Amino acid sequence: MAIMLILLVIGTLVFHFIAPSVGWWFTDLASNWNQIDLTINITFIVCGIVFVAVNLFMAYFVFKYRAKEGGRATYDPENKKLEWWLTILTTVGVAAMLAPGLFVWGEFVNVPDDAMEIEAVGQQWHWSYRLPGGDGKFGDTKVEHITGDNPFGMDPEDPLGHDDVLIMSPELHLPVNVPVKVNLRSKDVLHNFTVPQFRVKMDLVPGMETYLWFTPTETGYYEVLCEELCGIAHHTMRGAVVIESQADYDAWVASNPTYSETTNTVAGNAQAGAAHYAVCAACHGQQGEGLQALNAPKLAGQEPWYIRRQIANYKAGLRGAHEDDIYGRQMAPMAATLANEATLENVIAFIQTFPDNPTHATIDGNVARGEKLYAVCGYCHGDDAQGIRAINAPRMAGMTDWYLANQLKNFRSGIRGGHPQDFYGMQMGFMGRQMQTDEQINDVIAYINTL
Repeated sequence: MAIMLILLVIGTLVFHFIAPSVGWWFTDLASNWNQIDLTINITFIVCGIVFVAVNLFMAYFVFKYRAKEGGRATYDPENKKLEWWLTILTTVGVAAMLAPGLFVWGEFVNVPDDAMEIEAVGQQWHWSYRLPGGDGKFGDTKVEHITGDNPFGMDPEDPLGHDDVLIMSPELHLPVNVPVKVNLRSKDVLHNFTVPQFRVKMDLVPGMETYLWFTPTETGYYEVLCEELCGIAHHTMRGAVVIESQADYDAWVASNPTYSETTNTVAGNAQAGAAHYAVCAACHGQQGEGLQALNAPKLAGQEPWYIRRQIANYKAGLRGAHEDDIYGRQMAPMAATLANEATLENVIAFIQTFPDNPTHATIDGNVARGEKLYAVCGYCHGDDAQGIRAINAPRMAGMTDWYLANQLKNFRSGIRGGHPQDFYGMQMGFMGRQMQTDEQINDVIAYINTL
């Protein structure tokens, strides 16, 4: 037994010292919070010393007081000297671990006066962000104002919020070497905002606002994680923080709409869009009804924001880049023909004039089984598959079922959703892999056809 305890200590120490060489250690630090690493290392050291001491102590006494012929145990239920030593050593050990953390916590709760402020909003299973506008102040938000058209819950009566910049994408940009205070708000359940390379994290608690702060020190692309179990698709709640120069950051901010701009959108010119849609009609039909032979989905009835995002994804290479995505690769150059935002908005305006006629069901499946499977899908796409704008989940009810089935298979196989910046595709990849058979996909689609 004593030998086993000694081998345990040796093995643990060997693993500890070789682990960094095989990549099991901290991620690269990209913020000012090197004190966090120091605190963790102190904790490791203190715990390591205690672990070694306790196990060697046990090994010594196991060996010293091993069973011997004629040996007798001594009953000593109270040893004041030993108790005092244990109390003192435990107090010193706990203090050694807590003291550095208290100093770091003191810095963590005191945000620098020159820190810029942003807001991160968590919702199953999506990140969105809000920035103060030119006035440097956030407008008020209220739960009762949250709707499909106002996902942030902006108070329309508060003039301070009119210039707030709203970012519906899970991708946040920040300037390098500028301290940032991140105000955290949850719209539903507990979430947790963390970027491992920044070394800070904090829970988002419904009904209250929390915060954290850091100074990004390295440019790059960093993943945002939710580290609080927040529901069945918790593992898909991913985002990103892009750290870049001040000039690039300013350009990115300017490319996002303010709250007033989202409420005063200028519709495209449907008449002008008719001419540009002529190219689309060859595949998608004269009235956007879709054509299965060309794998061209129905466009009539689909939300404008979703069409807009898919065109942007094709242009950016987030979609249609996989060598097995035959139809996606065909669509990518077609998307490029919509040269500017005005042209795209005109085409979308024209699509909105099409009648939303019911589609013909082509998928057979077990509706009862599909209803059970769809319960997971409904968290994002809605109970009636109507889509939910706040989390960028598109409408599925009334759309071409064969296309939905094909896309679920593409998500499952990795043909779609493999690009690291395609956040929603990545989410659907996780969910698509939950349906391991074509039969399950058919069952879900059959149920959606009933909605």
